Amino acid sequence: MTDRTMDDRSFAVAQALILETKKYWTTRLYPALKENYQHKASLQETPPQTVADVQALIGETTDYQVYAWLERHLQRFKYSGRYGLAPYHRERRDELLAPLAEMANSAGLDTDDNFEQPKYYRAVDIHQHPGGVWSAETAGFEYERGARSTTPMMGGKHRDLHQRFTDLVATGGTPSRVLDMGCGFGKSTQPFYETFGEARIDAIDLSQPCVTLGAWTAAQAQAQNTRFRQMSAFETDYKDEEFDLVTSTMLIHELPPPQIDRMFDESLRLLQSGGRMVHLDFHELPDVFSRFIHYGHGRRNNEPFMEPWAEMDVVTVLKEKGFKDVKVHSFSEAEGVDAINSPVWRFPWTVISAVKP
Repeated sequence: MTDRTMDDRSFAVAQALILETKKYWTTRLYPALKENYQHKASLQETPPQTVADVQALIGETTDYQVYAWLERHLQRFKYSGRYGLAPYHRERRDELLAPLAEMANSAGLDTDDNFEQPKYYRAVDIHQHPGGVWSAETAGFEYERGARSTTPMMGGKHRDLHQRFTDLVATGGTPSRVLDMGCGFGKSTQPFYETFGEARIDAIDLSQPCVTLGAWTAAQAQAQNTRFRQMSAFETDYKDEEFDLVTSTMLIHELPPPQIDRMFDESLRLLQSGGRMVHLDFHELPDVFSRFIHYGHGRRNNEPFMEPWAEMDVVTVLKEKGFKDVKVHSFSEAEGVDAINSPVWRFPWTVISAVKP
């Protein structure tokens, strides 16, 4: 057993403090910053038209500097601080991994010890996750715990976001064969295997620790219709037209543009005629201030592909690839959320859907 330097209570209290500070950042600092920006913009002869214009107007203000510093460093404290997710879980490696040993010969899990991670995935610690979400054996547990405070205003309702998305997908019909791309530790997959109990569901991700935890969680739920596999979303081993639904949640913005292009191509290849592709991600930014805030978040959270993805004309891209019924629209992650003019900080949740002819 690894020697421990952190007790459970201290960890829980520290993480709760980080979450409460993030709520303050979300509900107090962001509105104040937005109000300050709107006031300054109203005094300009020509309102800001570009992200660079917004930067020139408020980038050096105390409001923005404090806002940006807290966003960067709260995430660092959350993962790498004295009471961070990484040190806490890695000290408990043996006891965390022990239950997962039963998955070694499970039909619900397919991993590859020789899997070669893409260069872009190894180059950056996305989300400021130390070593990336794939390198440590406990990374799946770290990511799962971290996801609980990713959207600070959701709290215990965070899973509702995934269920709301699954419910939206269900309005288009009941699928029989589902592929969940970039499934992480299975949080996005769970509502699918619970909602579509008769469907066969495959969930894929680059991270072995994540798919292992996802498979174990599904096994505890007795979800015999689901398999987790370590695999790239843009290079799978499935046959043509094997699925009638291809989906992902918060995957696309973590891919470089060439890999986004390949992922869309792979989705088209894997879908049956009439099959649907439905992704939940971040894309619709209603104004230049929202774009400035979102691009800054990408830099501060080590997510370098957020900006090029947001700049992509995804409707044109998908139509040129041969998809039909292409739709891109804002998504409300909870009841009562104003997806266009939110008074508090939120991700620009967006649904991207299309059909294979």
